[in-house]
Amino acid sequence: MSGVARRRMTGMASLHGVLAVLCCLALLVGVANGAADFDRLLSSLTQRWGNAPTAKFNAWRSVVQAGMAASDSERIKRVNGFFNQQLQFADDTVVWSQPDYWATPMESIGRGSGDCEDFSIAKYFTLLQTGVAPEKLRLIYVRAKTGSAEGAPTQAHMVLAYYAQPDAEPLIMDNLIPDIRPASRRPDLVPVFSFNSAGVFAGIAGGESAAAGGTGRLSRWEDLLRRAKAEGFE
Repeated sequence: MSGVARRRMTGMASLHGVLAVLCCLALLVGVANGAADFDRLLSSLTQRWGNAPTAKFNAWRSVVQAGMAASDSERIKRVNGFFNQQLQFADDTVVWSQPDYWATPMESIGRGSGDCEDFSIAKYFTLLQTGVAPEKLRLIYVRAKTGSAEGAPTQAHMVLAYYAQPDAEPLIMDNLIPDIRPASRRPDLVPVFSFNSAGVFAGIAGGESAAAGGTGRLSRWEDLLRRAKAEGFE
């Protein structure tokens, strides 16, 4: 397997299984949209990981606080750059010794590494803290091509998208490349579905409505929000 292919591996379950996990996403808006308690977050971080990640936490807090007074364009640039520089890519089987684990932002900072889901989730939570409106952000599952040749194989991957307006072309934040590009400049990514704290979307069009939440299985996202709340995200 090539180095590019290894970086694109996410260690996550099938997209079909993830769709089932997210069917009640619309019910779980509180934690992801609330303000963070920095003192509580730092306390939970050091209790679990010791003092080693404190400097990284303080840098993260500075990014959040600076972002509160910035424009959205500056916010997404700073947050995307911060996590792409501060976290190392690693598969869940290496970081968490399990095939598919969704880490909270503090867990990613504590470990200093994560897979594509963890990068995207950390950016999503952080941008909400800076003041970006939730409806402007979507986590998007894609099939990412592992080569430039016609018919190159694909791997499951996750990115974060920002919509300046509902009908705007989304800007893609990805851990694989340093710059933020419009979706039209990422022909290597084939979207499957998107979601945020409002619900699950069949595609990535900013103006579409979220699917109605059901009473199906709550798994990774529910567990992630519970753990994030315990850390200090309200």
